[in-house]
Amino acid sequence: MERQTLPPLHVLLALAVVAIWGSNFAALRFTFAFLPAAFFLKRPAVPWRNLALYGVLIGVGQFGLLYIAMKSLISPGLASLVVQMQAFFTVGLAMWLSSERVRPYQLAALALAGAGLAWLIVHAGAEATPLGLGLVLLAGLAWAGGNMTARASGQVNMLAYVVWASLFSAPPLFALAILIEGWPAVSGAIAQADATVWAAVAWQSLGNTLFGYAAWGWLLARHPAALISPLSLLVPVFGMGASALVLGEALPAWKLTAAALVLGGLALNVCWPALARRWLPAPAA
Repeated sequence: MERQTLPPLHVLLALAVVAIWGSNFAALRFTFAFLPAAFFLKRPAVPWRNLALYGVLIGVGQFGLLYIAMKSLISPGLASLVVQMQAFFTVGLAMWLSSERVRPYQLAALALAGAGLAWLIVHAGAEATPLGLGLVLLAGLAWAGGNMTARASGQVNMLAYVVWASLFSAPPLFALAILIEGWPAVSGAIAQADATVWAAVAWQSLGNTLFGYAAWGWLLARHPAALISPLSLLVPVFGMGASALVLGEALPAWKLTAAALVLGGLALNVCWPALARRWLPAPAA
């Protein structure tokens, strides 16, 4: 049953997911998300069409469009910010498809966090073509569609769900890579990959894909989309923090201001129900 407040352990789980998504930026990641886990995890009791739709939306729609855009049409940094518009798309789809009611404080929280995201985009200083921005927005819409598809599957084993859905992500992504890069470039990159590259692929497959999307789907199946999806706006904040810690990147005032707006909006979204119960008078019977 959906709840309007998040238990502390569920908050920590969501924070773990966005931290992983924010500390790393596609065909191989979904290949190793499916194999060898599929030999150990039974396919969840959902229709094949549901798994296929999720796999195509997340694998091809989200990541395929992102990588095409980042090839020459938009900088990776700006793309990682713009794709977080999925939070707003997810809430909109939930209102449309599930008749989910979004409360005024949730709209205010989204607006506050969205202002922080817009502030980051304005000050990012990266160039982007209109086509690049359009592709990344479509990637965000595909991510939101994947969220709603996973939610429609119910409270199934989400780890097994992501594993089996990856079966439908890898083949079209390989085809897309060959079409765009050419077979010599794809085969050469695989042949020349060193231990560092394979470690990165393992991180993308296990941490980002299996844990991240399984945990995210698990949370969306149990809570309103307006409570969960805005937490993904923390991804750029964690990304900035990781860059500062690992790469020594500076944190100017505009970055800190944007982070404060995002964190303020998310704090309002998560904490307002408990604060309202504590401080506001109960409605008259």
